[in-house]
Amino acid sequence: MPTAEKIATVAEIKARLEESEIAIATQYVGINVENVTALRKKLREAGCEYKVYKNNLTRLALRELDLEGAADYMEGPTAWAFSKDPVAPAKVLKEFAETVKFVNVRGGVLSGSVVSDAQVKALADLPSREQLLAQVVGTIAAPLQNLLGALNGVPRNLVNVIDQIRKQKEEGGAAA
Repeated sequence: MPTAEKIATVAEIKARLEESEIAIATQYVGINVENVTALRKKLREAGCEYKVYKNNLTRLALRELDLEGAADYMEGPTAWAFSKDPVAPAKVLKEFAETVKFVNVRGGVLSGSVVSDAQVKALADLPSREQLLAQVVGTIAAPLQNLLGALNGVPRNLVNVIDQIRKQKEEGGAAA
């Protein structure tokens, strides 16, 4: 018979999985408290939560959400990073795993679908939201800048033509 505490924990895990755009399973073996604290801080700054749950309880929550494939990523000590931004935790975890070898991205759940570690790492390689917005604005602005240059060129060319005509008349009047 499951205890009320375990039932509440499974409900909490389900709620986090449903509310989050992404949940990334990480394996952490041999990491010290200082490194975990640094990782939690970086994830918190990126708007993410990093939480450790018992694997059996997480498997129950995944099974109830028809995401049993994600349970394959839980082997040994597993911590989950939850976020509404699908790219932020992937970037933080990838960057952190490059410096601290004890954290290993195993896979996760993205928008209700199970994703592999390779797919999570591909998310980490995407440009940030700000960079993507800047690229879109740049793409929109480039034709407008070209149009503005062309429109400015017409009066400038007209002024040049009129100036050339004036010079020719002055030279013609001076020669006569």
